[in-house]
Amino acid sequence: MMRIALFLATNLAVVLVASVTLKLLGVDSYLAQSGLNYGSLLVFCAVFGFAGSFISLFLSKTMAKMGTRTQIIEQPRNADERWLVDTVAELARNAGIGMPEVGVFPAQQANAFATGWNKNNALVAVSSGLLQRFRPEEVRAVLAHEVGHVANGDMVTLTLIQGVVNTFVMFFARIAGYAVDSFLRRGEDNNGGVGIGYYITTFVFEIIFGILASTIVAWFSRRREYRADEAGADLASKGAMIGALQRLKAEYGLPNELPGQLNAFGINGQLKQGLMELFASHPPLDDRIAALSQRG
Repeated sequence: MMRIALFLATNLAVVLVASVTLKLLGVDSYLAQSGLNYGSLLVFCAVFGFAGSFISLFLSKTMAKMGTRTQIIEQPRNADERWLVDTVAELARNAGIGMPEVGVFPAQQANAFATGWNKNNALVAVSSGLLQRFRPEEVRAVLAHEVGHVANGDMVTLTLIQGVVNTFVMFFARIAGYAVDSFLRRGEDNNGGVGIGYYITTFVFEIIFGILASTIVAWFSRRREYRADEAGADLASKGAMIGALQRLKAEYGLPNELPGQLNAFGINGQLKQGLMELFASHPPLDDRIAALSQRG
């Protein structure tokens, strides 16, 4: 129930923020009697595209905790939790970022993720399966990888890229929708209005363009995994980072228990083959291991 309430609240916030912003910018409508006002349309799409991305970023820690049932370690209750908190503190200090919240989420698959709206207000969490089966030096390397994501500002950069992608998906879908609707209603006096064809076509093209644009976001996500691996090797050690990635290869038989919106922030991505590789948030582990092995 709380997840549904948070989802509805997020969408309501997007609409409210976007509506107020558009009003302040004086953008009432991008449809005019002479056709589309491309300037107003671009502003409209940018406001909605970025509003959704940034609100999701600001709520990312709350949504991650709820979506994964992460238990935050407020006060370590045993030696393992103390070691986990101390290790993250050391890595964060060496990376030059503020101390993140540290948590453990229940999942059989070995995985971990980092999220948060800025470098000094992040969350780093690991799965119970990872803690049970990985050696301490491998757990440390995984934590270093996640701290590397935070230090690199990957969450904010991905938000900006997603905002740009959202903007142009909405922009070109509405242009396509207007073009199709104008063709279907040619010869009619529409007084600058649109018909049902506009809304149907726009909806269809948003899906098509959204699928195509997601390959751009996925490409960036794959590139940042290499950078986070390098950060993990620098903060922990090259051997430990390679060892952790090799250990992760044995986890493909277990289901990925991270919610969809957190897949890109986990260290262990699902293996995709063929054309689906274009939509993968993570490169193949063999490629990541080879890249680290060739690094000086």
